[in-house]
Order: sequence, then C-alpha cells, then structure tokens
Amino acid sequence: MDFQSDMTITWTITDAAHLASPTTARQWNALNAECQNLPFLETLFLLPLLKEFGTAEYCLCLGRSTDCLVAAVVVTRNGLGRWISAQPSQLPLGAVLIKASVPVADVCASLLCALPEFKLSLAFTQLDPAAIARPSASPCLSTLDYIDTAWVDINGEFADYWAARGKNLRQNLRKQRSKLAAEGKTLSLQELREPGQMKQALLDYGQLEASSWKSELGTSIEPGNAQGRFYLSMLESFAAAGRAVVYRYTLDNKVVAMDLCLESAGTLVILKTSYDNTEKSISPAFLMREEQFQRLFESRHLTRIEFFGRIMEWHTRWTDNSRTLFHCNAYRNAWVPKMLALRARLKRVDASNASVVQA
Repeated sequence: MDFQSDMTITWTITDAAHLASPTTARQWNALNAECQNLPFLETLFLLPLLKEFGTAEYCLCLGRSTDCLVAAVVVTRNGLGRWISAQPSQLPLGAVLIKASVPVADVCASLLCALPEFKLSLAFTQLDPAAIARPSASPCLSTLDYIDTAWVDINGEFADYWAARGKNLRQNLRKQRSKLAAEGKTLSLQELREPGQMKQALLDYGQLEASSWKSELGTSIEPGNAQGRFYLSMLESFAAAGRAVVYRYTLDNKVVAMDLCLESAGTLVILKTSYDNTEKSISPAFLMREEQFQRLFESRHLTRIEFFGRIMEWHTRWTDNSRTLFHCNAYRNAWVPKMLALRARLKRVDASNASVVQA
C-alpha cells in the first residue's frame, strides 16, 4: 500500500538559506501567525539559529494548495531514504508549520512524494497538539509521545492563582523572604527589554550556567561560542521588535536567577532558566518566579505562560495544566515500518548474542 494524499499540495523545495529572502520570510511568518503564532517559529528566531546550527543539508519545503501556502517545513536527511524535520536543541518544537484546516497525513504523503532522490520515511519531530492536531494511526502513519509540557493561564487575580498553589510552596517562599529581610538582604527583580541590554544579560546568564553541569557539557552560553552568538543575535532582534524580556533576579546586587523569554500574541515563552547553585538553599528561581508571575497577572498584557520543556516536579508547583507533545512518522509504503521493525529486532538479537559470547 502506497501512502497517498487526499489533498493536492504542490511543493517547492530549496536550500534552507532561502528562508532569508524577504518574500519567503514574509510568507513563512504569515503562516506561523495563522498557526500557534509562536515566537521561536518566526524567522527572527530561525535565521540566526540556522546560521549557527544549520547545515548545508537543510531543505526548505513550502507546500501550496490552490496558490495558498498551507504548510512550511525545514527538513534534512536522517540516513538512507529517511528525512526528518530540523530540530536543533535550541528549538522547542520541530520546524513545522501546518494550517489548521490541512490534515497532517496529507502534508506527509505529498511531501514524501516531492522530496528528491530515494525516500522511505519522513519524521516530523516535537509537534504541539495545540497547533497541529494529532493524526490517527494508519499503515503508513504513526505517532509517538514525546514529552508532557506545562503552561500557566493568566486570568483573574494573582491572589486567587497564588492561593491555589500548594501550601508548602507558599509557606516556604514566605519563610525565605522573612529570613532574608531579617538578615537585611535585598531581593530585586529587573526586566531587561532593550536591545542594548541583551549583551550584558547574556554575560550574566553565562556566569550562572558556568557553575552548572552545562559548562561541563559545553552547552553553556558564552560570548564567543555558537550558543552565545545565536542567543545574542536572536534576543537583540526580538528586543528591537519589543518582544524580548530577560528577567534578572538579584540578592544584594548579586545575580542569583534569570529567565530568557520571548513574547508573541499574548504568550510569554520561557526559553531558558538558570540560577546560582551556591544560593540554592534560598530557592532563588522560585522567589523570582513568584514576583515574575505576580507582575504578569497584574499587567494583564499577556494571557499565557509556556514552558515548552519536559514537565519536572517543580513545574507542577506552579500549574496543573499539561499536554503531550508528539512525533509523527510517515512511510512511503506500508511495508517500510514492518521492515524497520524487523531490522530493529535483528539488531537486538545480534546485540544479545554478542553479550552472551562475551560472557
């Protein structure tokens, strides 16, 4: 059985560098605005990301139906006959935009036919059901849970939101504040929004990460590395558009916690969080978040806070809301997933036999 589309979608496939074209960028951003309108799927985010972390193998795929752009994806090869959506670690969701009225199955089937050379499968990674409806399984299409992610709805009064949080969280933060006040220590939350403030903000953020496990992995933000160049360029661009905010929390003028955030269409996306490990006994990130959320509730200019990371225990202290992100795997023919499953089983058998021989 071949995977076929019920909808006619015509694809234009070019080098991903074409996303920098003003016309293409406008079309991409217009489609994103029709979808979930997330800031990290705008070209303001994607272009500096692809500059630092993209490869020559990345392809830009634009799908049209009756001259209307209905899907846009950045993909790359992932082995013989396999294609996958671009997924640098800095990107919370896959680089996939699909108009709400267009079935994912039709997008996958038509793109699989249009991709060049030999192709067996296509994977769209880290999709959000809030923007892209999770399709039903079929012989040529399957989905897989990725992670649960959390969000906070900003409505009503902060006092009501705070009263609904756990008793332990409220008591612990109140005790921390009382203790620090008795010691004569001062806490301060700053919001950095100007392009000229982003460089120092990232230097401060990098100092927090330098003492964490990320520095050992080489993934911390530093002025001279790819991470630092990307975040500086991206944040400056969003700040120039009035949609970047860095929350910086200090204890007696010492930076102890920070959030790097973007705003779009009433939503605040927290991209990265870090805190001073040497001050973890006072829960600096929690103290910052309490004040941060109170400001957001009181300002009423946003309606939602998104984390877009795997739900951790600390997320559940701030919200009861969650949803499951997913991967979507499409196959050119129904026999392909059976062949891949057989191949995986044979590999496990070979590995098991090898371990027995070694023993």
